Amino acid sequence: MDKKGRSAALAASRQVIIKAGTRLLIDREAMARLVTGVSEIRKTGRKVLLVTSGAVGMGMETLKIKSRPRDLARIQALAAVGQSALMAIYASECKRHGFEAAQLLLTAADLRNRERCLNVMNCINALWENNVLPVVNENDSVSVDELKFGDNDTLAGLLGSLTGSELTILLTTVNGLRDRKEDGSLGDRIPEVAKLTDDILGLAGGTDDSKFSIGGMESKLRAARIVTSAGGYLWIADGREPDVIRKILAAEDVGTLFLPRGRRMSGHKRWFTFFSKVSGRITVDDGARQAIVTAGKSLLPAGVTGVEGDFKRGDTVEIAGTDGVPFARGLVNYTGEECLNLRGCHSRDINEIMGSDCETEMVHRDNLTLL
Repeated sequence: MDKKGRSAALAASRQVIIKAGTRLLIDREAMARLVTGVSEIRKTGRKVLLVTSGAVGMGMETLKIKSRPRDLARIQALAAVGQSALMAIYASECKRHGFEAAQLLLTAADLRNRERCLNVMNCINALWENNVLPVVNENDSVSVDELKFGDNDTLAGLLGSLTGSELTILLTTVNGLRDRKEDGSLGDRIPEVAKLTDDILGLAGGTDDSKFSIGGMESKLRAARIVTSAGGYLWIADGREPDVIRKILAAEDVGTLFLPRGRRMSGHKRWFTFFSKVSGRITVDDGARQAIVTAGKSLLPAGVTGVEGDFKRGDTVEIAGTDGVPFARGLVNYTGEECLNLRGCHSRDINEIMGSDCETEMVHRDNLTLL
């Protein structure tokens, strides 16, 4: 593989998100190696945020439980037992390298709410300004299904987008994304992915192993979609490999690098694309879809064929085509009822229908992103 993509990823990165999975954090020695790698990145002048799994696994180790339980209360209890032990080790290892660690425990609600999301970002920035390593984990001791990210791969991808970090590294127990042979078995490693096509996404099937952790290659590709859509790089690498972080810093051919889909997304677009709750759906005809996707146009009422949801002006809505599949998301200029009244009308008739001067666009291009 040409080294150009890897070198470009490193040249662009000033902030780096690193995620380490449960099966990597098997003992203190493994965690020490991880912190050593984090320290090597920090020595280059880059800011680093660590997303860690392992609280439940460490709780299982402490209480001598061999298999991950299924009921929520027991999982939450294990997380509560394991999280303090996990952070004690991180704090000790970071101090050995001359810096401090800080714990942030998050639920999905912390990032869905705009004010709370900004508070999280401000806290991370303050920690970076004080040369402290933010160590983030999902708050498994209180999370329920509606508050969960699903896995820490997704959390790492969202934090990469939230912080505007140029590079997200997922350290796991595989050496990257691998091709499939005709018999369905795993084939050669794919060094670089320029675009997340359906064929690429199909390579992730059957990679989950939930004995000790959650999330297989499917969750890593979801994270890759978030990061690359926002204009960042994502790198999957085998965290068991000696000096893997040093090899990444040297742009060596390890793991799989996913390239940005386009230009870096602005902060407010990252917010409504990845964090805000979708309040409704607007369905459009083929002409409107083509204008939005191909020509980069705003959504006008003339192309709207259907409206679902009781949403308010400024809410986030999905935009779907005639097949019912969402292809865009944006901040709507009208309420759900107003969108129904404006459905299919020409721009010149909007003011008459609304009884006052109003926006021509139902969703302006500046407040719209493609999925």
